Amino acid sequence: MDLEISGRSASEIADSLRSLIERGMLRPGDPLPSVRALADELGVNRNTAVAAYRQLTQAGVIVTRGRGGTHVADHSAVAQEGFAADSVLRDVGTGNPDPDLIPPIEQALARAAGRPVLYGEPVIDPDLEAWAQRWMTEGLEVAASARLTITSGAADAVERLLAQALTRDDAVALEDPCFLASIHTVRLGGYRPVPVPVDDEGMTVDGLRRALEDGVRAVVCTPRAQNPTGASLSERRAAELRALLRNHPYVLVIEDDHFSMLSRRPYHSLIGPGHRRWALVRSVSKFLGPDMCLAVTASDPETADRLAMRLTPGTTWVSHLLQRLVHALVSDTATASAIESAGVHYAERNAAFAERLAAHGLAAEAGDGLNLWVALPAPARSVSEQLMRRGWLARTGDEFVLAVGTPSRRLRLTVHDLDDDDAEKLAADLAASVRAARGRPVLAEVG
Repeated sequence: MDLEISGRSASEIADSLRSLIERGMLRPGDPLPSVRALADELGVNRNTAVAAYRQLTQAGVIVTRGRGGTHVADHSAVAQEGFAADSVLRDVGTGNPDPDLIPPIEQALARAAGRPVLYGEPVIDPDLEAWAQRWMTEGLEVAASARLTITSGAADAVERLLAQALTRDDAVALEDPCFLASIHTVRLGGYRPVPVPVDDEGMTVDGLRRALEDGVRAVVCTPRAQNPTGASLSERRAAELRALLRNHPYVLVIEDDHFSMLSRRPYHSLIGPGHRRWALVRSVSKFLGPDMCLAVTASDPETADRLAMRLTPGTTWVSHLLQRLVHALVSDTATASAIESAGVHYAERNAAFAERLAAHGLAAEAGDGLNLWVALPAPARSVSEQLMRRGWLARTGDEFVLAVGTPSRRLRLTVHDLDDDDAEKLAADLAASVRAARGRPVLAEVG
């Protein structure tokens, strides 16, 4: 493709590319020159080309796909969590918590009100900080050096953590299959995702070893309720990963413990006592609701300082009203009891549905989290198409996979809010959809 890209500075090159995109000369999905090719073509330093691409990736104009190169962003093709738009089908792929299990906030709101907060005051509400210090450091071997930062949710924390440590084209180890927000954050930041397989004990040792040999500068891991698989790090696996990371103390390790207070599994960390660059992120969105955009990050002091600097250009602090509301809720005994009951509910409903699937000859490991990761004897896309004919909308594993390979044979289902009748109908319809996808006769269906 012969492009009329011009400019000598990073800003001029970025403006030139943006103009080509706005005029339609570059369309969504079109490939762009490599950094080296762009620098050679314009006769500029490679770092100048890197800076130009970084400006555009941070603006969401272009995306990097690792060895697949850099392309004009196609926003219409981005998969997101939540309800599918413009669908009349019953959506069982949302990844949402049950709204009926989100604690009410009316009484806590009255307690959260207080005097106005002005510029220059501490950015963390003192009561929330005292509570979070206990919440974030229990079971963490590096707790003594931990510093706290508040961000607008876990995805915001991960994005800022990567941005303060990496430059464009740096490699990041991600679980494979991977949480959608992590995939988008890494690609939008212009980093190179390196897939690390996940099994029923979490991130694999061999996978992380290969990623470290590939030169990753950061690792993003889910210690519990990995999304989409539901896997949690076992004590043995966490110890093996810590031993592997012992020789890489300056690789930034980010643990996204998103399910924390709802989890039925113990927390095992891959952050060892001698690790120098680390962060543990816990948000409140799964148990207090997605609209509670607040996360707490515990990190080493240098990372905390860098993260604070990343907060300054945009929002200097997260709303103290929101911080006080969160503290009022999490310190309330009735709310704590409700959160505990919700965690039990999610585990029991997922386990019950896994048993229903087993009765229909299908396998799903009832791990931790809001979803079930269902194994299929046929390509997931074919099965999902058959499910759509029966009135159900599910997510295929293809949306979560990083490594290029054969089509996924997994579905991620969110079933905890189905009553028994609907759960049985979905299980039967899924079994029928599998038979249809495999070209086998579909038995007469009940209901």
